[in-house]
Amino acid sequence: MERGEQQYNPKKMYKALIIDDEEMARILLQSMILEYCEDIEIVDLCKDLPTGVKAIRKLKPDIVFLDIEMPGHCGLELLDFFDADEMDFSIIFVTAYNQYAIQAFKLSAIDYLLKPIEVEDLQTAVNLFKKNKQKDKQKDEQKINEKYSVFKDNLKDTSSKKMVLNTLSSIHFVDIADILFFQGDGAYTKVFIKDMPTLTISRGLKSFESILEDNTSFFRCHKSYLVNLKYATDYIKTNNGYLIVDKTHKIAVSSEKIVVLLQKMQE
Repeated sequence: MERGEQQYNPKKMYKALIIDDEEMARILLQSMILEYCEDIEIVDLCKDLPTGVKAIRKLKPDIVFLDIEMPGHCGLELLDFFDADEMDFSIIFVTAYNQYAIQAFKLSAIDYLLKPIEVEDLQTAVNLFKKNKQKDKQKDEQKINEKYSVFKDNLKDTSSKKMVLNTLSSIHFVDIADILFFQGDGAYTKVFIKDMPTLTISRGLKSFESILEDNTSFFRCHKSYLVNLKYATDYIKTNNGYLIVDKTHKIAVSSEKIVVLLQKMQE
């Protein structure tokens, strides 16, 4: 290579596959990806789950955009066709589901797009996929598959739900009922769990507050704390007021939250 000549470094292309029973939905998503996600290559459009499974095995995509609700099959059934060591592709679910199902996506740390798809949401999901692609290679494949199993369970209308918590080194599947409280610290949150080590997650406290907004057991009692009131036993009036959680933790309470807190503790 002569002086002054720049070496050509082509941008990495990721292969993508779309599975959706609606033809217009497939075409629309394909056109959006072609226009706004330049390093994503669409390798196939599939109208149903069986066709999609065959295409995945043949074309080996990096990412699958999967409609979760199709005639004859639920998109989640795709997972039944692959063993843990075959799950070398990422999934972004595409859905028109209601708020209850959206909470299941959030609890399970599953990527999803809501119909009708917004360009900004598509770009955010794709960028997150690319960011996590290298990390996923380093994670336990069984753990990745288990995350989807947790999502299946969370999607059911049951009182027992789990939250998927990603740390730098591992993925944890935690019963929400066992979480004592969340302590926010800027872009990070510490999660205190009964009979488990404390986990540090690279997400702000507001994110967890949003995920658990429909769970009446959790209450944002302070700018730095989101507490599971099931474990709150006492409110101490001295020293600006604080909660006793699980007999050992002292949790600060903002003055403007005291009245609501006391009402909730009496419910």
